[in-house]
Amino acid sequence: MQPTFPRTAAFVLMLSAPPALADWPEFRGPSAQGIIAAKNIPTVWSPTKNVRWRTPLPGEGWSSPIVVGNSLYVTTAIPGDESAEPPNYELALLILDVRSGRLIRRVALFTQEGASAPSIHKKNSHASPTPLFDGRNIYVHFGHQGTACTTPDGQVLWRNDSLGYPPVHGNGGSPVVVDDLLIFSRDGGNMSEVTALDKMTGRLVWQVQRDVEVQKQFSFCTPLVIESAGRKQLIIPGSNVVQSLDPATGKEYWRLYYEGYSVVPRPIYESGLVFVCTGYNRPSLLAIDPTGSGDVTATHLKWRSSSNIPNTPSLVAYQGLVAMVSDKGIAICFDAVTGKEIWKERIGGNFSASPLLVGSHMYLLSEEGNCTILDIAGQPREIAKNGLGERCLASPAIVDNDILIRTAKALVRISDKSNPR
Repeated sequence: MQPTFPRTAAFVLMLSAPPALADWPEFRGPSAQGIIAAKNIPTVWSPTKNVRWRTPLPGEGWSSPIVVGNSLYVTTAIPGDESAEPPNYELALLILDVRSGRLIRRVALFTQEGASAPSIHKKNSHASPTPLFDGRNIYVHFGHQGTACTTPDGQVLWRNDSLGYPPVHGNGGSPVVVDDLLIFSRDGGNMSEVTALDKMTGRLVWQVQRDVEVQKQFSFCTPLVIESAGRKQLIIPGSNVVQSLDPATGKEYWRLYYEGYSVVPRPIYESGLVFVCTGYNRPSLLAIDPTGSGDVTATHLKWRSSSNIPNTPSLVAYQGLVAMVSDKGIAICFDAVTGKEIWKERIGGNFSASPLLVGSHMYLLSEEGNCTILDIAGQPREIAKNGLGERCLASPAIVDNDILIRTAKALVRISDKSNPR
């Protein structure tokens, strides 16, 4: 099926509408690396304390919220006739008022037929990729099930469900916008490639096969865009390889091989190095100099560690350090340039959400709904540990010095009521 466009007028609107401002435009925020320039972020809360609002959400999903002006966006998969097994799902975008939490609009985008839907992992959902705002429009991605674009008020501009593929464990990685392109990976059961769509029309612009030998091709990584060696680079890990591509054409600048599949953590860029986690079965952290060309496996890998590296949560960088939490609750920090281990701390619990870094405070949200806050200026010091008593896999977001946490059933805004507004 080719991309569909609801009406010509919508297309004109997309071209003429002025750009808007976003507090939290994509997965991992304005920095794309979970680093927030904010102050007075709450450090204490509970199910009844410092909760500004809690809004139950229809359906199921683990996409993170994004915030544009006074609107908040998440995706969800809403089951139809629940007596059917498996049920059909409406794949939708939800728009909420960020001030009150009120659900403003539910935008149906695709239908997933339950009878033909591939199974997903118990820690996944049919709505896991995070929406994306480019300054003008909202892009919504459901992996193998389709991609769409809407205006900020929910008017559908285009849909494209022509790029399906057999997934393993469902969908996961979020897209990025680079200039006029919307780019995402398509790493599934029988294919491994990177795809770019024209963000204005949803039409295919380029596709690049990863061209790597690997038994398990599926991965779920969100790419990162950096400027290095005088060029804009799309850093996009997959099974057994991380590539740097020219985002305009898909041409490969360099690649580095490793052993790993089901790669989830988004790369980060710190101290002139790209940091990549290698996925299952035992993840390693790779520090890569991104200035090379061709196969740089033997020349541009600066250091590697396999000590308590996450399979799922992404990393954060702080003043020349790289910090993270493993899926099993071990927080660890390395010197970015040398790879020296600086500290290690047992947090406890299980982790899928990526950390936030606010100043020197690292927010670690566990699957059990407990958030441990560590001050990582020097040796780590626990500031607080707060619980919501609800399952949490989505990465949190920040709006107006408040924390947005998506749980299995609701979206919660945490606000420090002792701070003046």
